[in-house]
Amino acid sequence: MNRTTVRRSAAALALGLAAATAPAAVGASSASAAPYCGITWGSLAKSSSVSTSPALTGIRAGRHACFDRLVIDHRGRASGYDVRYVSQVVQDGSGFPVPLAGGAKLQIVDRATRYSAPPAMPNVTGFSTFRQVKWAGFFEGQSTVGLGVRARLPFRVFTLNDTATGTSRLVIDVAHAW
Repeated sequence: MNRTTVRRSAAALALGLAAATAPAAVGASSASAAPYCGITWGSLAKSSSVSTSPALTGIRAGRHACFDRLVIDHRGRASGYDVRYVSQVVQDGSGFPVPLAGGAKLQIVDRATRYSAPPAMPNVTGFSTFRQVKWAGFFEGQSTVGLGVRARLPFRVFTLNDTATGTSRLVIDVAHAW
């Protein structure tokens, strides 16, 4: 074999190896590169110690392409919160269990200090992730809501203040998948 033949054989071998391994390399990196809908929230507890005293005025829910959303409305600036997965949501004050549909339960403690009456709970029938929303009570300056979800999925929590209207919202988004 002369040098030209050896070079051509080596080049063909290199191209063949590259072509043979390229689909596996591309497939492996694309399968693990991007999380579901770009969601990187995680499922650990989230809290804020902001100290205000808004009045809780309502609770509503909505569906989005990648997550379900629960919104707690307030009159006044947003308060602190503690949102976490628990084995059992319990009523404030009594400690009685609050039964919830779903494979996992989020306990939402909103440090809203007052309300005129327990708010109506949204109907989440047909939602991708939410299974049930239940009032768990008001005790010592905080309101608790139980949220039954399909499984322990990533979630995020944030507050929005509208200075023009003097209202605020506590927002909890739970992803449809990991």
